[in-house]
Amino acid sequence: MTRVLVVDDEPGLRQSLGLLLADAGYDVAAEGNGTRALERALAESFDLVLCDVRMPETDGLAFLRAYKGRGGTALVIMMSAYGGEEAALAAMKEGAYDYVPKPFRPDEVVLTLRKAEERERLTHTIATLRAQLDSSPAARALIAESPAMRQALEVVARVAGHPTTVLITGERGTGKEVIAQAIHRASPRATGPFVAVNCAAIPDTLLESELFGYVKGAFTGAAADRPGLFEQADGGTLLLDEVGELPLALQAKLLRVLQENEIRRVGDQKTRRVDVRLLAATAKDLAAEAVAGRFRHDLFDRLNVVAIHLRPLSERRADIAPLAGHFAARLAGRLGRRVVLSEAALAWLGEQSWPGNVRSLEHAIERAAVLSDKEILEPADFRKEPLPAPRSLGGGRGAGSRERHAP
Repeated sequence: MTRVLVVDDEPGLRQSLGLLLADAGYDVAAEGNGTRALERALAESFDLVLCDVRMPETDGLAFLRAYKGRGGTALVIMMSAYGGEEAALAAMKEGAYDYVPKPFRPDEVVLTLRKAEERERLTHTIATLRAQLDSSPAARALIAESPAMRQALEVVARVAGHPTTVLITGERGTGKEVIAQAIHRASPRATGPFVAVNCAAIPDTLLESELFGYVKGAFTGAAADRPGLFEQADGGTLLLDEVGELPLALQAKLLRVLQENEIRRVGDQKTRRVDVRLLAATAKDLAAEAVAGRFRHDLFDRLNVVAIHLRPLSERRADIAPLAGHFAARLAGRLGRRVVLSEAALAWLGEQSWPGNVRSLEHAIERAAVLSDKEILEPADFRKEPLPAPRSLGGGRGAGSRERHAP
């Protein structure tokens, strides 16, 4: 239960807020003196503090400064009577989460606390995602300094706990599979398998048996029963990367799986139940593909329940320097020597268009480090080799390779 400390010198207000918040499901404590409230807030564990701006002895701003200065971690929400808004805004500059004006409506107070709780939950989930992937190469896509990437991670945090189908879109190299892994690892299915398949890398004739499996004798070479990727992902998550490359006939079968939670192996007469959370990724505009008749409208609607779009690196330049530093540090461990990027190198990297996005940035840093015998890389070390040319976003069968991952 969320614990709230109410700090106000008016006994009637403390009592009414205590009753209101208790009815809303909070565990409420109250103090009428700012000095006593400070010691209690630091001694006990509170999630939220609702504090009046104007109080005798220790006012709200002094309370906030002392609380934050001594390591207090609860979110502080200020309360201000008419004319106190300026002080409340000053408190927000000092680290308060929000403020509510007096007199206030009961629903207004509860809504403000709910928003604060949601913010904390998202912050915690995102931190957990980063920690879970920090030792993995996948951590590269979870470095989020830009507003666009922070927004994407907020959606990941919100959707991870639900069985909802998610469509992840973006150019190649933006980290779509990494986002899918993050959703899986933050979900209740985290202990189950994570299976990924690149639909563009498998010939049409093999895709059905790869996804759904086959039984012995289904075709020449089928010497024994073989489960497909849906069965291998049972109890976990299946990522269909480059889902826009699926042929129309297979799209219809995929739609049925999503509707019925059943698959039929090639050559089999019976269906099998599967419990799989499906994620899909593509560099294509599936809405345009559906209009052109190359992708089923009903399947698009079924996949596009929640959409996460990853912007190209050229549109989130705030991520380039921290990503570059991350890659250099990780590369140093592999090469057994220091790999450092100079300020000039970071500035130069930040000016490039990076048509291959995060992947091409990583490769450029590795190439420069390998070809140079210097510990500190300068812009000239990157100019020795041309940057990768832009790739078509349309995909194409045979591009990429199929990968399977398990936790």
